[in-house]
Amino acid sequence: MRDPRNPALSEISSGACSPCPSPAEMALHKQEQAVSEAKGPKAEEDGEAAEAGGLQGAGPGFQPPEGGFGWIVVFAATWCNGSIFGIQNSFGILYVMLQSDLGGGEKDPTLEFKTALVGALAMGMIFFCSPIVSIFTDRIGCRTTAASGAAIAFIGLLSSSFTKSLEVRYFTYGILFGCGSSFAFQPSLVILGHYFKHRLGLANGIVAGGSCLFSMSLPFFLKTIGSTIGLAHTFQVLSAFMFIQILLSLTFRPILPPSCDSHHNRQDKLASRNMKQQCGSQMRKYFNMRVFRRQTYRIWAFGIATAVLGYFVPYVHLIKYVEEEFKEKEKEWILLVCLGATSGLGRLVSGRIGDCIPGLKKIFLQVASFMLLGLMCMMIPQCQAFEGVIVVCLFLGLCDGFFITIMAPIAFELVGPMQASQAIGYLLGLMAIPMTAGPPIAGYLHDYFGNYYLAFYLAGVPPIIGGLVLSVVPLIHQRMLKKQQMDSGKDKMLVSEIVMNGELLPGCPATEAHV
Repeated sequence: MRDPRNPALSEISSGACSPCPSPAEMALHKQEQAVSEAKGPKAEEDGEAAEAGGLQGAGPGFQPPEGGFGWIVVFAATWCNGSIFGIQNSFGILYVMLQSDLGGGEKDPTLEFKTALVGALAMGMIFFCSPIVSIFTDRIGCRTTAASGAAIAFIGLLSSSFTKSLEVRYFTYGILFGCGSSFAFQPSLVILGHYFKHRLGLANGIVAGGSCLFSMSLPFFLKTIGSTIGLAHTFQVLSAFMFIQILLSLTFRPILPPSCDSHHNRQDKLASRNMKQQCGSQMRKYFNMRVFRRQTYRIWAFGIATAVLGYFVPYVHLIKYVEEEFKEKEKEWILLVCLGATSGLGRLVSGRIGDCIPGLKKIFLQVASFMLLGLMCMMIPQCQAFEGVIVVCLFLGLCDGFFITIMAPIAFELVGPMQASQAIGYLLGLMAIPMTAGPPIAGYLHDYFGNYYLAFYLAGVPPIIGGLVLSVVPLIHQRMLKKQQMDSGKDKMLVSEIVMNGELLPGCPATEAHV
């Protein structure tokens, strides 16, 4: 993500190659926070440092190694991001395989809706768990959180291979794999701040590039093995990715040294409070709702939550659509490859562009990406050939990259650096519900009308509405700034009048100056 006020954070523009804003945005801020706090941070409101993660209270002389074992950590983070979001982005392939697996017997009129809910739950849980993952990362550390999450995701994928029931897979794939992915993903970005400072941008660029390679290759891989070994064994192969991630997560060893003084001060302050005060302090620390007092943040969060209602629909239903519409069952995986490739390109390009746009005006990049994304969704039913859908997917991927990259800098502009992490966490939580609801609604429309035309037309409406809502945020922000400047000018006039009337107390420096 790009922040013109912070060159180190500016290099974190690429992020993981995910179809949506992912928990990455909150984690990326924590990376820079982990490095900056190594210079001698102030304790938070209650002096309660996240000692388990080793992120606060580090000695002022600490310097990250800028390499060495850190490159092993980079490889582990790349595998984590790539495997998780490669599987998520490729759900369109699994979607068709799930329906084929249920092909026997009488056709269920709500099959599209029920099948889409499997993948939508998994993606939604990544965002829904995002604020909770942040707390666990701070309290028990990156290594334990990531390894536990990878283990849960492994169990979810492996258990999905032993059932054909969609209802069971709602839990195994949707809940277990989704939650486990969230807990494994976010610490993989936070830990990079322990090993890199000057090369933090390079480390994130490697993670992003490697992750995009996963997203580009997994659709072809799944298509090949799925037709050879079947869905059950495909889930078992995918679970092997998560098993490897369990082992790689053990490399997430925090190296920022904790401060003994901060630990003792924290213990002294907590000892002087009763249980009720301690609980209240913890609640205020981890569930601070002050960001919602800002009108511009509320509008921004509402606009994005509205836009993502149709955001994940193409990733789930596009493969099935081209099979029905163009009878294309050999090269449909190319669509997901195009989405992943141009999404990675969009992240790189939009990061540079965002650096050149001052203040909140960079929100217009999000506005443009949402508007174009909505139009592209509506263009899918208008394509007369498979090649036309490929062109649409190229633009959809660019929109994805532009939208994700600029999210963190906008949060910094709206609420400031101290509250940006919580602002992004709450935003991701708000995105979970509409993102989960979008694909099943599109599936229900297909079940009812017998085609995807209306589903894709309606999927384009929320991004356009969300873009229009976002476009008013800079205007409101400018109006609020002007009001503050006017209030500040009035205060200066009042001070001037007081001096002219000679009402300062005797002995004040201003009075002595007049004398």
